[in-house]
Amino acid sequence: MEETPSGTPVGVDDPYDHVGVCDHLTDEGKCRYAFEHPEHDPEFARERREDDLRCPVVAEGESPRDATTSDETAGGDWNWESCPHFRCRNRDRECVRCGLAERRMAHSDERPLLEEHHLSYASTGETPSHEITVYLCRWCHAKVHDSWARVTDDVNPDPEAIAEQEARRSREQSEAGFASAAERFDREE
Repeated sequence: MEETPSGTPVGVDDPYDHVGVCDHLTDEGKCRYAFEHPEHDPEFARERREDDLRCPVVAEGESPRDATTSDETAGGDWNWESCPHFRCRNRDRECVRCGLAERRMAHSDERPLLEEHHLSYASTGETPSHEITVYLCRWCHAKVHDSWARVTDDVNPDPEAIAEQEARRSREQSEAGFASAAERFDREE
């Protein structure tokens, strides 16, 4: 199982089994990284510009959402692991392990229910590996890092997580309810 630099497990054997498409990929199959940050890697940017900024993982005419990570079915010249600037951060606001949905309270300093969980860490010295992250609820995140729990385990949300989510939902609903100013403020005259 993959581990963090401090040796705690990240809950997966292969982070690339849990990726979608690169965050830098546009809907037209172009590499946004080469366009927006050519100064970071001039050689990479030059190669992409020579190929009309086409992402080398996505085959010509292929939908970017159909791009895959495996060598056998990759449509382009590369797979995601080959790209030096690959980044895939999960955008779904629910725990990938138990399915708990996020409930954020506006203007509140409360700790979020979901935390970003890194599946990929620096591999050798200062050379960072690809950024691959998913969302886990606080409870699943602790279980993955503190034990041999896996991201792919089929589990239900922790009872404490459900209680916290429902408490937030109740506060949301009470704030959305109508109360006249006379009812909200007890005036002493």
